[in-house]
Amino acid sequence: MTPRPDPVEWQPVCRLAELDVERGVAALVHGQAVAIFRVDDSTVYALANHDPFDRHAVLAKGIVGWQGDVPFVASPQHRHRFDLRSGQCLDDPLVSVSAYDVEVVDGIVLVGQRRTAAESGSRGTIRRAANQAAIGRPIA
Repeated sequence: MTPRPDPVEWQPVCRLAELDVERGVAALVHGQAVAIFRVDDSTVYALANHDPFDRHAVLAKGIVGWQGDVPFVASPQHRHRFDLRSGQCLDDPLVSVSAYDVEVVDGIVLVGQRRTAAESGSRGTIRRAANQAAIGRPIA
């Protein structure tokens, strides 16, 4: 039996069997719109459901694919690809979306808290700093 995660930090979303392989679904997790993707029989990822390029909640409708051994979702709007493991945009290293921890316990998909930039390898902070420097604002 798999150990159970802390119930305060983990929200049950659905049964693993309800997720189609290489398809996304949207769910409200901890008050945030999250896109959840099952990439094989037992591997599930979760990202924020917004496309940072146009700010629409569409990533759950994206196309799942692989670049080498990197699973990604391509936004249905502009086809920017986001690493499902970290949220990092594969087409623009200065852009990312938030990634969430995911566990499957007894066939139930649980989504945890949003990871920090350091935990997920995200570079969103770098982009903000670069944008502020470009327009002459102090970097906080």
